[in-house]
Amino acid sequence: MEAIVLTEKQKMLAGKAYQAGDAELSKERLKAREVVYEFNNLAPKFIKQRKELLKKLFGKTEKMFYVEPPFRCDYGYNIKIGDNFYANFNLVILDCAKVSIGNNVFIAPNVAIYTAGHPIHAHLRDQEYEWAQPVTIGNSVWIGGNVVINAGVKIGSNVVIGSGSVVTKDIPDNVLAFGNPCKVIRPITEEDKDYYYKNFKLGE
Repeated sequence: MEAIVLTEKQKMLAGKAYQAGDAELSKERLKAREVVYEFNNLAPKFIKQRKELLKKLFGKTEKMFYVEPPFRCDYGYNIKIGDNFYANFNLVILDCAKVSIGNNVFIAPNVAIYTAGHPIHAHLRDQEYEWAQPVTIGNSVWIGGNVVINAGVKIGSNVVIGSGSVVTKDIPDNVLAFGNPCKVIRPITEEDKDYYYKNFKLGE
């Protein structure tokens, strides 16, 4: 039986080692950069036009989403966002693998989501070998400013990631987590909701 030869793109999407300098991948990154360049350089009033560009670039969008420019990504088609999504300035998503984001996710400025990794040993790294693992973010997640989310991480639903965190491992549902490396600090409870109603008199 003849062996199946995978393209570098197929290797990338399958989570196998691949060479990022491949012609097909380079062409796709350039195509994404052209769209991102147009997105980032539109005048602030062209909200609808920027939204349409991201609809074409991303693998999946819903009705309600907003991304503040500037924004950067590698390919775009590996990014899937849920409804009521908001990202502040300088979001970077290196989407060599799937990046799946749920509903009601809010991202503060200067957040980076990395699916790509590089060999520690220079012999392979110098040959432009990479690998990629997907990142998943659940529903109703708040990600603070200057957070880095590394390859292969899964963040649960109803989670707050504190600013400046470097997320290297999975984070479960319903927790506050922060630090470098990021770790669970405590559960999020009904007391947290009551705090805001009591101290900020919400709903009055």
